[in-house]
Amino acid sequence: MAIMLKPVDVAVIGLGAAGGVAVLPLARAGLRIVGIEAGGWMDPHSFRPDEIHNNVRHLVTSVPKTQREIPTIRTSPGAPARQAAAHPMMNAIGGTSIHYWAQSWRLKPWDFKSRSETIRRYGAGAIPAGSTLEDWPLGYDDLEPFYDKIEYEIGVSGKAGNIQGRIDPAGNVYEGPRQREYPMPPLRGSDFSELMADAARKLGWKPFRAPAAINSQPYKGRPNCAYHGFCGTGGCHIGAKNSTAVTTIPEALKSKNFRIEDYAQVTRIVSGADGRVTGVSYIKNRKEYFQPAKVVLLASYTYENSRLLLLSKSKAFRNGLTNNRGQVGRHYFGHWSTVGGVTALFPFDINVWYGLPAQGTTVDEWADDNFDHAGLGFIGGTTLHVHTELHPIDAASMATFGHAPGWGSNWKRFVRENAARFAAPYLQTSSFPYETTYLDLDDAVRDPLGDPVCRITTAAKRNETLAQAFAQKKMEQWFRVAGAIDVMVQPPAVPGVSTHAFGGTRMGTNPETSVVDQWGFAHEAPNLGILGASTMGTSGARNPTLTVQALAWRTAEHLAKNWKDIVV
Repeated sequence: MAIMLKPVDVAVIGLGAAGGVAVLPLARAGLRIVGIEAGGWMDPHSFRPDEIHNNVRHLVTSVPKTQREIPTIRTSPGAPARQAAAHPMMNAIGGTSIHYWAQSWRLKPWDFKSRSETIRRYGAGAIPAGSTLEDWPLGYDDLEPFYDKIEYEIGVSGKAGNIQGRIDPAGNVYEGPRQREYPMPPLRGSDFSELMADAARKLGWKPFRAPAAINSQPYKGRPNCAYHGFCGTGGCHIGAKNSTAVTTIPEALKSKNFRIEDYAQVTRIVSGADGRVTGVSYIKNRKEYFQPAKVVLLASYTYENSRLLLLSKSKAFRNGLTNNRGQVGRHYFGHWSTVGGVTALFPFDINVWYGLPAQGTTVDEWADDNFDHAGLGFIGGTTLHVHTELHPIDAASMATFGHAPGWGSNWKRFVRENAARFAAPYLQTSSFPYETTYLDLDDAVRDPLGDPVCRITTAAKRNETLAQAFAQKKMEQWFRVAGAIDVMVQPPAVPGVSTHAFGGTRMGTNPETSVVDQWGFAHEAPNLGILGASTMGTSGARNPTLTVQALAWRTAEHLAKNWKDIVV
């Protein structure tokens, strides 16, 4: 028998990048909120500048729950599913925003209207075959005020390229218009980032420094970045990386309207016969609890969002919560390999030791619809980003470019001479939803509670394959102009379990092709809100976190302003 708890106004499932943002405007509005999180507070003293601790043993991200429910992957409905080696996400107060790269990109105006803009410019035949691509039910201008709020609330470093239509070549001239400058200047450059910026200019490209949720100067009582490295897989022990664990969550706790139930695993979202949700069931310390709530906000990441909805069956939702039209799990997609399959060897040291991945040089000429796609056979594009942060163990696994074997004395000699002379970029390619790419429940693999894990059905698509090949050629060109003597290109991997996973609870105006409306509330369960990249209809050619957070703030603010209508 579940232990019945005192009712709250809002129960937020998951306190990562999305849920950890939503609690702040709700708390400021005076609503009573509980955040139910499968992990707990992480001690900053455990965030060590130690390659073995962070990069080899993954002691920051090896948290029990996610690693015990790793999704399975298959390439088609009839194919056997395999379980991925690990889950890249984590359970903690602050979630994966603790150890992410903290690149904080806005989507472009084109990303919100990809379907209609593609048809307008290239014709209906340019839409990828089998794609379920739809325009978002909102545009860039609708989200811009919330991008601005997040950039200033959590703190983002960068250089604007378009302030109210005024173009500044020091920033990204391809970005959508913003109302003001970033709150902090961009992170500092390095020898390598300046080398690559000079090479980009020789090609006629317009390089700039990417935005990051990392302090380039002291901000709101937190220090600036020390550039000591280990940012890609570890937390920041000085608090310069602006995780929700050090920004919005502590701020929400100050209101006294918000409390946290940590180490609590949600098992079901409960709904009544009228289709409205009534609360959340969870397990903590081997006891089952039921938390009544007037509104539930689901923010447990893309895979768990779909899985939890599919598990939460009732008389009103026999196929899973808000799934009477069979849309939960549909329209899933992920960013293709963000490493990009390109590695360059230089004849001189390029100084990529330590630093951080968000510290680099970016070009946007080949992203989204910034270039003419006529005759290329694909839509969308790729952001090209080069960066620092290399460590000794990682360097020892470098490719030999055919100049030495992969072992023995000649290999050791090659690594000693060239470990500081190679680099790989961070390439992010637009990806789109397809009818044959989706999430559901595995019929064989279960978690320790006996519930089926999420199953991913995904395969390579022609549009994204062509787009990536195009970007790899541009990246090779860039490296060679910068002085690279060898460039190795390999086919990038198809995404399976990814930190950039989208869809499954898509946002839209049509309940037959989407799960939530433009505000993030379920068509079929009006007091259920869903947060995260699972609601996004396109990926853009960049990290989704800032968009996820802007959407979360927008959903929470809409809830607070329309409380009486939503809880009727």
